Amino acid sequence: MKAVIMAGGKGTRLGSLTIEMPKPMVKIATKPILEHQIDNLKQFGITDIILIVGYLGNVIEEYFKDGSKFGVHISYIYEKELLGTAGSLYYLRDKVDGDFILLFGDLMLNIDWNRFIKFHQDKNAVITLFAHPNSHPFDSDLIVSDSSDKVIRIDSKHNVRDYYYRNLVNAGLYIINSKILDIFDKPEKRDFEKNVLPIFMEQNKVYAYSSSEYVKDAGTLERLDMVTNDFLNGVVARKNLSHKQKCIFLDRDGTINKYVGFLRNINDFGLLPGVSEAIKLINRSDYICVVVTNQPVIARGEVSFEELQDIHNKMETLLGKDGAYLDAIYFCPHHPDKGFEGERVELKIKCDCRKPNIGMLNKAKEKFNIDYNESYMIGDSDLDVKTAKNANVKSILIDNDELIRNEKADYYASNLLEAVKQILNIKE
Repeated sequence: MKAVIMAGGKGTRLGSLTIEMPKPMVKIATKPILEHQIDNLKQFGITDIILIVGYLGNVIEEYFKDGSKFGVHISYIYEKELLGTAGSLYYLRDKVDGDFILLFGDLMLNIDWNRFIKFHQDKNAVITLFAHPNSHPFDSDLIVSDSSDKVIRIDSKHNVRDYYYRNLVNAGLYIINSKILDIFDKPEKRDFEKNVLPIFMEQNKVYAYSSSEYVKDAGTLERLDMVTNDFLNGVVARKNLSHKQKCIFLDRDGTINKYVGFLRNINDFGLLPGVSEAIKLINRSDYICVVVTNQPVIARGEVSFEELQDIHNKMETLLGKDGAYLDAIYFCPHHPDKGFEGERVELKIKCDCRKPNIGMLNKAKEKFNIDYNESYMIGDSDLDVKTAKNANVKSILIDNDELIRNEKADYYASNLLEAVKQILNIKE
């Protein structure tokens, strides 16, 4: 599979750093961002690379030449005038056939391309976006996808959001089938999100691949410093899903939000004190953050799947406003007991996902390559402790005077923030 890297940006937000060099050549530690990208592609056998260059493109070509010094083959397309984020794809029409990778040259990344490619192929997608949550969804364009990961629409950051939303952002890298090139009949300025994605979204051929891996824009001085620190501290490499990941699994009711029994009304959902701070600490650590929650209210016929999604959107919106995010949410809609008015009979089953069973954890384990031996489960009930024991993860039980405890946890805490600080060994 070929990779196409858009490397023509001027990088005006980087000030004096880009007066004599193009943005993709700005260094992270000892290497240009572009070289870090090429190293990551090469690691997964992607060695045929096309660079679309513009501003000071000669600097890039003088550095990489034909790519042989870096173990890859590089060819160049010179963009004579700026054609936006998609216009220069016109020049690929006779250079790619089948699926290819598209990414932008100011992204610091380290991902497992094999997983990304498999997802794209399994979905038979024309375009697959690499997506992730971020710490500022309130000012980001958001991806709206269905339960099969099909992209329905893009929620523009310019919209007035008087509604709750899922924190899922387009990271700026794609796997694309060359059939999209049929829409390019001349070189003209086009925007990928505005002018290309909608065409194929209407055909139900665009999917979102969500991942916890490291993909960050290094296009400002502040972001450049942050990315450099992450690289030097090993965070960038460790987040690659080819490596085993550490996870903190979180119960929902009584751990993230106030326990009110069966939560049926979205107005009854509110974050507990310190929860956003706790989850931000997880986000900044080597751990990923996954919610696993039993929701028998669906089987009981008291809450629909759509209403539960609204509740979870509220949770993600409130966390996002505080700069925190969840890497994934898993829920069990089942309940084994039958015979109640209004119940959904098809969901009244014994399943492997209802805690203390570990089906939800196993889904996360497969998706994120989680090492249970290095992971934790934080919750406020015996079910959570039993779940942790069944999965062989360490348990932290949050004190709740309303509940009777019969299970012995590995650790105890008065709230989520205290529990997370125990795991991360943060002293007051």
